[in-house]
Amino acid sequence: QNSMVLSAAIFITLIGLIIYLHFVKIDQESLLVIGSLGIQVTSSYASGKESTTFIEMSQVKDVVINEAIHTQKVIYYLCILLQDPQDPQGVSEVVPLFQSSKPRLDCLMEVYKSCQEILAQRRTAPQSS
Repeated sequence: QNSMVLSAAIFITLIGLIIYLHFVKIDQESLLVIGSLGIQVTSSYASGKESTTFIEMSQVKDVVINEAIHTQKVIYYLCILLQDPQDPQGVSEVVPLFQSSKPRLDCLMEVYKSCQEILAQRRTAPQSS
């Protein structure tokens, strides 16, 4: 009787661990910005599974560093501001990046500067119809 309960508890724990590694535990996050196309955000899970999101450059209004206060600590994170289709001056959505890895501010600054350089090139490039 006790060995069956113990076996069931071990089995449930292993299944829970596999589910956690496959769907929750993000091992690596990456950001690829191509000025003429868009921004690709990839998350690699501990199980090897990858999740990729692509945002067209026409939807991107800006990339900013935002801050939040969490349990007496300031946390900085990179965000993509998506342009509101009805209001060109407005923001329709804020997409946070690197939520699992939580890089330090100096690392975020490097990524931010690179993104701003690419966005500045896109803004100054002549628009083709």
